[in-house]
Amino acid sequence: MPKKRKFERTFTDLEARSWRVDVRLAGSSNAMVVFLLLGASNARQDRYAWFNSDSAEARSVTSHLDASDILRSFTDDQLALLFRKSMLIAAASNPLGIPVTQFAV
Repeated sequence: MPKKRKFERTFTDLEARSWRVDVRLAGSSNAMVVFLLLGASNARQDRYAWFNSDSAEARSVTSHLDASDILRSFTDDQLALLFRKSMLIAAASNPLGIPVTQFAV
């Protein structure tokens, strides 16, 4: 069986910063959506949000969502909403004491 080619996607926020979007830990009904800041020398600004699927596959505990299919299905508006709900990944390296759950711009 040929291996699926990985689908890649980028997102640009309101401050014109570009983020690489990655879907990880896809389960039977949810997946972690990770926003990786392009060009950053470290991961302190990377963010994540949880996506909950309402598809037919999500109602079956034996099925498994495909990360590439999830990423392909996102519209720009859905990505913007997930980004606004996202949280910092590196909470321990937060020198200014900004709450980890602070909404992105």
